Amino acid sequence: MPEPAALDARVVVAGESESRVALAPAAIALLQRLWDQHGPLMFHQSGGCCDGSSPMCYPAGEFLTGDADVLLGVFDLPGTDGASLGGLEFWMSAEQFGYWRHTRLLVDVVDGRGSGFSVEAPEGKRFLIRSTLIGT
Repeated sequence: MPEPAALDARVVVAGESESRVALAPAAIALLQRLWDQHGPLMFHQSGGCCDGSSPMCYPAGEFLTGDADVLLGVFDLPGTDGASLGGLEFWMSAEQFGYWRHTRLLVDVVDGRGSGFSVEAPEGKRFLIRSTLIGT
């Protein structure tokens, strides 16, 4: 049986035609559970060291974004019944995006404890980024 496909975000970066960020099937399943618990969600990746280099998941609007952030994509997250839960934004600090602008990002999940500020922490899971180079 083929492995479920990743979910691409809608393209929102000006001048781009392909999605820059996607969700792995395990991330989709965890996000569906977290959405049921916390309501609408968002991601932000700030860069830096330690947990700052991991994507952090927050209730939508809890992390304030601004001119120092880049919206990389919006996921139309499906519910477990197949109906759309709504849009889940993926933001990255502009400085971090400068370093990662030539990569495609896949948000995945592994066992382990992430940051206490990210909503998946109590689940014994943590989100992480798997990246591949893309053409310039």
